[in-house]
Amino acid sequence: MKKKILLTIGSIIVLLFAAGAGYAWWMYHSVASTAGSMYETSGGKGNHKAITQKNPISLLLMGVDERQGDRGRSDTIIATTLNPNTNTMQMISIPRDTRTEIVGRGTIDKINAAYAYGGTKMAEDTVQQFVGGIPFDFYIKINMQGMSALVDAVGGVTVNNKLDWHDEGYYKKGYHYQRGEITLDTGAKAMGYVRMRHLDPQGDFGRNQRQRDVIMAIVNKMSNVSSVSRYSQILNALGGNVKTNLTFDDMKNLAFNYRNTRKHTIDYEVKGQGQTINGIYYLVVGAAEKQRVHDMIQEQMNN
Repeated sequence: MKKKILLTIGSIIVLLFAAGAGYAWWMYHSVASTAGSMYETSGGKGNHKAITQKNPISLLLMGVDERQGDRGRSDTIIATTLNPNTNTMQMISIPRDTRTEIVGRGTIDKINAAYAYGGTKMAEDTVQQFVGGIPFDFYIKINMQGMSALVDAVGGVTVNNKLDWHDEGYYKKGYHYQRGEITLDTGAKAMGYVRMRHLDPQGDFGRNQRQRDVIMAIVNKMSNVSSVSRYSQILNALGGNVKTNLTFDDMKNLAFNYRNTRKHTIDYEVKGQGQTINGIYYLVVGAAEKQRVHDMIQEQMNN
């Protein structure tokens, strides 16, 4: 959703103000309208004061597979911090199979089930407890089909592929993902790239890394967008697939005050041991690893 659907939105706004005067007024209102369609508070109203004061902020990024009549699960979970003081962006991926308590339900389950049971609020509360009680200032939720739409909107992205494979499962379309630098020229091809796991020796860990790589590639491609038609496609993709408790004013402040956090990125994946319990596979994360994750987030928030 490296990463940042958040900074993708911010990049749009930064580029908006650099656009020609003939389009600026139309674009400003288009972005404002899109931001309004994305705004919701199902996970809380958000810490707007923190952004206004240019403090470090924490965000929960979630990629979900929502369909009509099916809320889906949050298969992508990234605890993110943006620190404008150190120009640092930290992204900690939490594997979807992580075994933990589902807050508000009182059961032990895979962490991605929290969204299925109780939507954004239960997912946010569950991840907050998992990282040691550190609250999230904001959340950004993207339907994973939105990633496909964004890749199409920016005209494709380039990534460094560490494996060589032919696509699998639902997305079998004859794609060959060669090792090395490759171009994912369509959203469908990008989705096949980020969803593959059975052919990856690292399983979900490898898939999570590819998801982060594609999101960062989208952000970087955004920085070079100059076509008004591209802006329109990007806004349509965002408006139809992203929900957040960031307001339009928050996005503007992020775009101008936090844009340099991309200068230094910290990328981490929560580690654990795979175990089958009552016939179900889980990633069991020990107390020391949970403490490490807590400390990593806390350090970024305190600097």
